[in-house]
Amino acid sequence: MPDSSQVQPAAFNCEGGLVLNRSTFMMKPGEALVLENFESDVEGGYRRINGYRKFVNQIVPQTSSSSEKIIGVANFANKVIACRGEKIFHSASTELAVAITLSTTMSGSGIIKVDSVAGFATSGTLQINNGISEDGTVNISEIFTYTGVNTSVLPNEFTGVTRAVSSSTVSSHLANENVSQPWTEIDTGRTNAVKYRYERFNYDGTEKIIFVDEVNAPVVFNDSFSVTDISESAVTGSKFVTSFKSHMFYAGKSTTPEELIFSVPFDEDNFSSGAGAGSIRVDDIITGIKVFRDALFIFCENRIFKLVGSTLSDFAIQPVTRNIGCINGDTIQEFAGDLIFLGPDGLRTVAATAKIGDTELGTISKNVQSIFDANIKDSELFESVVIQDKTQYRIFFTKDGQSDNISRGVSCVMKESGYEFAEIRGIKPTATDTFVNAGDVIVLHGDFNGFIHRQESGNTFDGTPVLGRYRSPDLAFGDTGIRKHMHRVIINYKPESAIDAELLVRYDNENADSPRPASYSLDSSDVAAQFGSALFSTIGGAVRFVFGGPSQPLVRQAVEGSGFSVVLRINDQGESAPYSLKGFQLEYQLGARR
Repeated sequence: MPDSSQVQPAAFNCEGGLVLNRSTFMMKPGEALVLENFESDVEGGYRRINGYRKFVNQIVPQTSSSSEKIIGVANFANKVIACRGEKIFHSASTELAVAITLSTTMSGSGIIKVDSVAGFATSGTLQINNGISEDGTVNISEIFTYTGVNTSVLPNEFTGVTRAVSSSTVSSHLANENVSQPWTEIDTGRTNAVKYRYERFNYDGTEKIIFVDEVNAPVVFNDSFSVTDISESAVTGSKFVTSFKSHMFYAGKSTTPEELIFSVPFDEDNFSSGAGAGSIRVDDIITGIKVFRDALFIFCENRIFKLVGSTLSDFAIQPVTRNIGCINGDTIQEFAGDLIFLGPDGLRTVAATAKIGDTELGTISKNVQSIFDANIKDSELFESVVIQDKTQYRIFFTKDGQSDNISRGVSCVMKESGYEFAEIRGIKPTATDTFVNAGDVIVLHGDFNGFIHRQESGNTFDGTPVLGRYRSPDLAFGDTGIRKHMHRVIINYKPESAIDAELLVRYDNENADSPRPASYSLDSSDVAAQFGSALFSTIGGAVRFVFGGPSQPLVRQAVEGSGFSVVLRINDQGESAPYSLKGFQLEYQLGARR
């Protein structure tokens, strides 16, 4: 039968990201006025972000005060390196491959199966958190000892295991929980270190990592963690370090902030001028250095240069711009084929154009300029990471005395149509690192309490709910003068597990005098099962994986109220697994003109 209901549909995809610099009349329906703890999904839509959890369960030891924050973190040689106070430590981390039950006996001959034992000692102590004891107590930390490792089987094994040592409590532990060993001190006496920056390199067939800390001599570790201080006093106190054309470059000394010093080729601790070492000065204070393609970019407070050439004989400085600088070197990242950095007016890229030797500077963050304006001036720290498998850049603003749950950041995703932005709330890093290991993107950050966390892991911020919020533009369907009587909202979304969120419908630009219907529940316990990822589930379980079920279901929600414009909001309750909002269809009837 023909449709005589006079109900009109209006459908749109969720795309375009957070837009704060445009009138709601000019915004596209799929853009967002609020997009908090969501990210632009590489598969389309807006995805609620993952949380983070401890990558190493043990706290990094302090030097003299529990108020010492993490001032450096790096993944190297199958271990994680952490810097706190005057010392540098390393540890190893993996995940449980098979759950441990309360009844599993481990009294000297037990086995723990894990994803990998790489980086772990052949005997020692392990800690696993988030256990559940026999009386139902949660978040139990259990300590284990082991006497051997077995790499000949998959998954790898810790062998000769004894559980519940050091007065810890026997607990059950789910698969994928983190397993870590205690921190081992590898350097000390680094008095008054400010912030560690590093470079991984290999000049002689041995993998190495070099750290600078703004005060002390640069320090080098090889993959056996033998430590060597750089002996040249001219580079003591360097703030930045990078390898370019097989020379090690040092910059940012407080006494000579406009100078770069570089070593001879293939030797980070040889500065003989007759052998290829030297120094270069620019006419501004250096705020960061980064190798990009075939040049070393030198970012300053008010200018940007690039160094081209291969050796002392042909190194040459070329100006990129004398009008724009970089506020903080920790924001410089290679991202989506460009260099991205924080300028005084937001995020910018240094994009090499098709014309060889030409360089184009572009501003990309105008859509969220107000967020940068509110955070650039009074942030104590800036940190950034790149999540390569999502083509995503994240920048975090850390303010003195601000709690974690109100600390802000911005995510930027490169899409075919351009850059899309969203806001992050609840992550307060003091140091960061991104490392790709056998295709696995590992994003780490240190915090103010002495722990190292892994982002993109878990559904909470280490136990604190991840509160996702979405708000659509004010949708007038082309005419703000005609009342719309709403009938139904159809939501297309993609759950990854059971979710717990709510849909709110508001009218007339959220005018308090307009109808404000109660929230509508948006939850899903029936999730489409995918071969290789779905787990066995039961009818009574919190989540049921259904073979043949829809991977992107439609929720047809009847709604109440009317208005001249309509707003959709999605608020989740913070305990949900990630899910993607793909699009909406609103069904309505036209009413009278105002």
